[in-house]
Amino acid sequence: MSTETLNKEILRGGQFLVKETDCEDVFTLEDLSEEQQMMRESTKEFVDRELWGHWERFEKKDYAYTEETMRKAGELGLLSVAVPEAYGGMGMGFVSTMLVCDYISGATGSFSTAFGAHTGIGTMPITLYGTEEQKQKYVPKLASGEWFGAYCLTEPGAGSDANSGKTKAVLSDDGKYYSITGQKMWISNAGFCSLFIVFARIEDDKNITGFIVENDPSNGITLGDEEKKLGIHSSSTRQVFFNETKVPVENMLSERGNGFKIAMNALNVGRIKLAAACLEAQRRVINEAAKYANERIQFKTPIMNFGAIKAKIADMATNVYVDEAACYRAAKNIEDRIAIREAEGNTHQEAELKGVEEYAIECSILKVAVSEHVQHTSDEGIQIFGGMGFSADTPMESAWRDARISRIYEGTNEINRMLAVGMLVKKAMKGHVDLLGPATAVGEELMGIPSFDTPDFSELFAEEKDLVARLKKVFLMVAGSAVQKFGPDLEKHQMLLLAASDILIQIYLAESAILRTEKNAKRFGEESQATQIAMSKLYLYRAVDTAIQKGKEAIVSFAEGDEQRMMLMGLKRFTKYTNQPNVVALRTQIADKVASDNGYTFD
Repeated sequence: MSTETLNKEILRGGQFLVKETDCEDVFTLEDLSEEQQMMRESTKEFVDRELWGHWERFEKKDYAYTEETMRKAGELGLLSVAVPEAYGGMGMGFVSTMLVCDYISGATGSFSTAFGAHTGIGTMPITLYGTEEQKQKYVPKLASGEWFGAYCLTEPGAGSDANSGKTKAVLSDDGKYYSITGQKMWISNAGFCSLFIVFARIEDDKNITGFIVENDPSNGITLGDEEKKLGIHSSSTRQVFFNETKVPVENMLSERGNGFKIAMNALNVGRIKLAAACLEAQRRVINEAAKYANERIQFKTPIMNFGAIKAKIADMATNVYVDEAACYRAAKNIEDRIAIREAEGNTHQEAELKGVEEYAIECSILKVAVSEHVQHTSDEGIQIFGGMGFSADTPMESAWRDARISRIYEGTNEINRMLAVGMLVKKAMKGHVDLLGPATAVGEELMGIPSFDTPDFSELFAEEKDLVARLKKVFLMVAGSAVQKFGPDLEKHQMLLLAASDILIQIYLAESAILRTEKNAKRFGEESQATQIAMSKLYLYRAVDTAIQKGKEAIVSFAEGDEQRMMLMGLKRFTKYTNQPNVVALRTQIADKVASDNGYTFD
């Protein structure tokens, strides 16, 4: 595909809000190549054999087993998927790296944390920011699993405010090395890693600087005890103390003062990968819940036959189906954007950095949505199991505990909600996304007389796509008015940002599901997609409810008088169904399919 064609077809980050996307232009799990399907199957085989088959070991804080399975993953090449071939990796595209991250992460949060910390924030900063000498020296060892990496950013006084870290790097008199002194906390893989990516401040620099630091205890590096955590029990998480640790000047990562930028870009990649890591966990919980509900007899019938259970199963399956649609849509956008930049002459490093950065809004949206869905799914899994779900003898209890950290990792969900809207507004101010024109058009529409014509909704998803377009108007109405009212001070109004963000999140997810299903209905036939159509309609129904609730909350909080009345009328107009879906029938249809398949079979 030519660069020109790609540029025409691929929306820039955030443009989904103001431009229409054709279903043919989205990537879905059903589009996986034969090679990708084989990779998925080999990953699942590894997980079933080494991880799912021994999940109790991870709950007993068997750190050695986590390290052992990481080495086995390295031997199979699973740690090297994203690493360029020049440094001992497989050099596969962004979608393939998402795929492995997805299917390797569902059995236990302990392993998926170790995997994510190593392949992402432990290895990726060197491949994307390292010099050629640094990459040749370190990346092959990390790609093979001979060495493991860790990432030292967080400090006791620097969490979400990452750039406020106190760790110091002092240049020696002879200019040959830096002495690093400071304390880092919540460091994943600290107990068995070979090198750290460490962020420290040189003199009184405004921004921190990154360093590659080999883990040598004789060089002023000591570790705290393993942290006692709610979940991810066998993920090694320790404090790391540096006391005049000598680091050669050639081990500075990128340029002086570039550490904050490295950290933020690593988080962008980490956010979409974290979303992927929450997919297979949902599928496995649904599979276990469906098997249990089919086998558990109460009142002389399997509990799967009860409407209360069906509602839970339907919502769980719907969430992960929608999450898959949104995650792989964004992943392919990123992969294609990387390809465009490489075709334009950028290095792979530059192309990947800019490609991911382009979709930072979508990365934050996905991180929030999928991490909250995995928590909900695991919680409902416990409920379906009843008393047995609360027992540590079944995997539901550990799944629930492991899921909880995902709402904190890679920037809390609150931070990411505000980032999503904040980044969108900044893109609009830079002219990268035209929000002003569409927002002005919505304002004019509110002042006009609404059409009372009955639209033709005979085609599949005609009404649903019309509703998604109107949900976008809700966001533009609310966010546009808020920007107009508060200007640069909008970031101080966090509750309004959170409300607007929830609307934005639901738009992206609902649209992604509809586009995935529409594409598959066109090529495989509507009949084959009956359950997927039901899931897409059910999710949109819930998205509309969220838009009504959050839109009203925002409008009554910052608008008054005639403006408030006009916006509330607009909210009602933009969220109105012509044909309300039968929610009970949709849930029953979805649950019955999951029951008959004895699990989730839509991936």
